[in-house]
Amino acid sequence: MTSARLAVDIGGTFTDLALEHAGTRTTVKVLTTPAAPERGVMQGMQAVIRAAGVAPGDIGLIIHGTTLATNAIIERKGARTALITTEGFRDVIAMGNESRYDQYDLNIVLPEPLVPRALRLPVPERLDNTGAVLRPLDEAAVEALVPLLRRENVESVAVGLLHAFVNPAHERRIAAILARALPDVPVSLSSEVSPEMREWERFSTTVANAYVQPMMARYLRRLEAELHDAGATAPLFLMMSGGGLTTIDTACRFPIRLVESGPAGGAIFSAHIARECGLDSVLSFDMGGTTAKICLIDACKPQTARSFEVARIGRFRKGSGLPLRIPVIEMVEIGAGGGSLAHVDAMGRIAVGPESAGADPGPACYGKGGTHPAVTDANLALGRYDPGRFAGGSIALDVAAAHDALLADVGAGLGLTAELAALGVVEMVDENMANAARVHAIESGKTYEGRTLIAFGGGGPVHACRVAEKVGISRVLVPSGAGVGSAIGFLRAPVGYEVVRSLYQRFSTFDVAAVNDLLDAMRQEAEAAVAQGSFGALTTETRTAYMRYVGQGHEIPVPLPVKVLEQDDIALIRARYDEAYARFYDRPVPGSDVEIMSYAVVVTTVAGAVPALPQEDVAPASQAAPVRTQPVRDTTTGAVSDWAVYDRAALAPGATVAGPAIVAEDETSTLVSPGWSATVNRLGYITLLR
Repeated sequence: MTSARLAVDIGGTFTDLALEHAGTRTTVKVLTTPAAPERGVMQGMQAVIRAAGVAPGDIGLIIHGTTLATNAIIERKGARTALITTEGFRDVIAMGNESRYDQYDLNIVLPEPLVPRALRLPVPERLDNTGAVLRPLDEAAVEALVPLLRRENVESVAVGLLHAFVNPAHERRIAAILARALPDVPVSLSSEVSPEMREWERFSTTVANAYVQPMMARYLRRLEAELHDAGATAPLFLMMSGGGLTTIDTACRFPIRLVESGPAGGAIFSAHIARECGLDSVLSFDMGGTTAKICLIDACKPQTARSFEVARIGRFRKGSGLPLRIPVIEMVEIGAGGGSLAHVDAMGRIAVGPESAGADPGPACYGKGGTHPAVTDANLALGRYDPGRFAGGSIALDVAAAHDALLADVGAGLGLTAELAALGVVEMVDENMANAARVHAIESGKTYEGRTLIAFGGGGPVHACRVAEKVGISRVLVPSGAGVGSAIGFLRAPVGYEVVRSLYQRFSTFDVAAVNDLLDAMRQEAEAAVAQGSFGALTTETRTAYMRYVGQGHEIPVPLPVKVLEQDDIALIRARYDEAYARFYDRPVPGSDVEIMSYAVVVTTVAGAVPALPQEDVAPASQAAPVRTQPVRDTTTGAVSDWAVYDRAALAPGATVAGPAIVAEDETSTLVSPGWSATVNRLGYITLLR
């Protein structure tokens, strides 16, 4: 295998590429092509290999992340899907858990299921909670559904049966019948997609997988073919929402695991930067063209979760979206990117997002037909961007168009000039992001005291100082390659796979042999998936059990020893549970029995296999020389003054910059606000101090 490694991240506005070869990194940003995303990838690949001076055949590994699956669910542009389920349970995905995300909204709107009721098809069968057959599967009833599926032009089928996570036999039999009758229709089984208890979450995840599977499989296979035709025959791996890489075959089978692949790459990028710089407590701040992602990282590891919501109806409100039971890196994601559109709401307030101009037509200043103002237009009107150098000079920004859009949609209704309207837009989007960060910290039981904000994405370094001020952070780090941080994060991710299974146990009656058999089978499944892409690299394994006191409604994760469990280990695991419970809820409950609901086994290649880029010693501090000045309006005071502009490529380690100033580079710009100073460290990263 050759040394060149290529990462590609498709976002809502830009497609980012990062290529590392012979100790150097080359990055490129191109506009996403929504109608055919692979076209933007190929354009970007040609640009990045040309800039790096390598040939397609020199690439030894390609890593890809995308938000296409998420967007298909949000925009309801997936396949026409049917759900086959146990008789009497066709309405599970509509009823949910009967909770309300807003108790006082009399006109509350709940998320509409991805499968209409007419295509939720019950069949006679029943298993009990141990997997024993109470009623055999009526195979004739399954056969009778085939003409209906043909008549309704169903493109994908989800199968979710009661207690199939314990015994998948009936689901597998349905899949076999459908494969024989409808060989071109993919089938997703809940016992494979999300083999855990809780029917609503399991069925919802399986339906979502079936909903995006045809589209994602077609796209990934088209991309694979075009890469091969271009001479890039390297293996193609996909970034998963949980932070690991997987093969294209697994991604085509379980595309639901890719819903947060782009943001996950950003969190991996921040964790890598934190490890390089010895930072224990970090806030990862990734602001792209469509959304901003905020993630807490402690001890160089992002927070993780077992569940996720997509397509929320109530903005930022838990419970208002479709639940997905998949491994994810836990973060908050809001519609606050460079393309987020600004307007005046019904109460006469400036509002930003979540609607985005995207790549087509894009913000008004792109000159591609957009007439509504976006955050990028506001930043341009404030003097924060060089119109001729945006996105490496690939997009010439139209200042007049930005002014006209801001005045028409924001300024005219409030009696403001275009510049003051831009000030309000930027201040509003900064407050939205800071507020989301505050809520995320509170929900996680953490604070921002002593944390460093790592800013990246096209907009992150532009807004970092102001967001840091709002949440009480006084240190910001802008790494090199910040404009394409998620793509670089893909290059730092391990090949990994997580297997989750349910096996109900209580400590008072713990069946050690049964749990060992389950964990061993899970390990073998995870190792087999990782072996397809590990290329013989060393792997590591972690095991987790999800436990709760008997009678409680939710579990907490507890690490398990990675070995064959013995009877003496039960006391150790119980002690770990009490310790974890006390950390969450102050104190344990003595005398209460504990039940284990499910288990997770994760196998990944050993971290650190990717060599670090060369590091230089820090030169003595020296005041950098600006290349020019430009008038910028300060968002805190509203005053206009000339800010010094520096070329990041010309700043050597040890160089210092006093704010207010702008450090410009091809993919982004770092704003050094008044009252802040910047220093370039030995890795070439910009450290901002307040």
